[in-house]
Amino acid sequence: MGPSGPDVRGSVVSILLVGVSHHSAPVALLEAVAVSEVDRDALTEELIAGENVDEAMIVTTCNRVEVYSAVDAFHPALDDVVNLLSRHSGLSVDELSRHLYIRYSESAAEHLFSVASGLDSMVVGEQQIIGQIRTAYQSASEIGAAGTTLHRLAQQALHVGKRVHTETGIDSAGASVVSVALDRAAEILNASADADAPDAPASRRLDGRQAVVLGAGAMGGLAVAHLGRGGISRIEITNRTPERADRLSEIARDSGTPATAFPLDELATAVARADILFTCTGAVGTVVTLGEIHTALARRGDRGPLVICDLGMPRDVDPAVAGLPGVTLLGIEALKADPATSSAAADADAARTIVDAELTAYTQAERMAGVGPLIGQLRGRGGQVVAAEMRRLESRLPDMDDKVRDEVANTVRRVVDKLLHPPTVRFKELAAQPDGENYAAVVRTLFDLDRDVDEEAS
Repeated sequence: MGPSGPDVRGSVVSILLVGVSHHSAPVALLEAVAVSEVDRDALTEELIAGENVDEAMIVTTCNRVEVYSAVDAFHPALDDVVNLLSRHSGLSVDELSRHLYIRYSESAAEHLFSVASGLDSMVVGEQQIIGQIRTAYQSASEIGAAGTTLHRLAQQALHVGKRVHTETGIDSAGASVVSVALDRAAEILNASADADAPDAPASRRLDGRQAVVLGAGAMGGLAVAHLGRGGISRIEITNRTPERADRLSEIARDSGTPATAFPLDELATAVARADILFTCTGAVGTVVTLGEIHTALARRGDRGPLVICDLGMPRDVDPAVAGLPGVTLLGIEALKADPATSSAAADADAARTIVDAELTAYTQAERMAGVGPLIGQLRGRGGQVVAAEMRRLESRLPDMDDKVRDEVANTVRRVVDKLLHPPTVRFKELAAQPDGENYAAVVRTLFDLDRDVDEEAS
């Protein structure tokens, strides 16, 4: 199959992430893979019913489906998850695999922390995802699919997300890009006109203007809200899913902005009567073609300039559109480079710093937790050695006084404890390092932990 990864074997439990999102797949594929709350529990139970996945949690939003699993073998578990998504979506494994992203161990944790922080959302800083992660964990926990490993991961992710939103201004990062795009659009549209209020903010000089919004997700909602506050006279909204366009237009009307929804195949007609086009679909590949904009321009007459704000990631609009007369194309890269969005970029950087610090703390704690049982086994082995040696001594000296026997046993225990203490402390320190898992095998081999102590004492 398509995805590949490390050849991981053994009893060490790690996190496996298999996901698909607006970054990796077209809208049609996302819709096919989408997991409803009704289906989530059944799919999770099916996954853990197999032999290769110990714990599972499915995070699902309108723009992503991510399966987090606790596994002790990479490839068998990966096959199980991909096959599950294939059956659920009706897509072949090959077709689905081309759009999947796969993370393992520390990389999987880093991704979830970034998602919880709003760094991976279409609208950077989106807070809604925190609640969706919490819901995913609670759902998995209620059906017994989330054990110790996913509990620690989910709780840490929620902590990271809360910390980022509390300590940085990332909540407004996405809104700032939309605001800058609207200000730039207003400046361009009014550059050759006599503004009634030249000293007013550019975003307030949109009376009589019309806008088209392509995309009814979080970014589309922000665009509609900012257009309404900027004084736009009318908004027309379209989306691949008509119901979402209808809902967003209803929200706009409730806020006092005239708005209607229209079918996606009528985009050129709608753009012909608009001054601003906002695109924010999250689709992979071109959504607005050169031909559509050329057709719209032919129908505009002397309406004036058209400003296209392409906020899609990746871009929605064919770059060649920028060469058409009377069209200004504002891409998200240029908008993010605007000085007015510099604070948003700084907040995103601060959020990533928090994610990095929390990831380091989490991975160190996980390594320590992973070696805990081995340290217990090592200390238990020391106790077994003492017990075995005392049995051998008693067999040779059956008449030994009880007081003497106790004193000898205590002395042997102290000797064993003192001998084990330095390597145990050092082992804990080394286990917290990035390659700490290698030391577990060394300790097991050096102390021969798989051998029966009674065999040695016999």
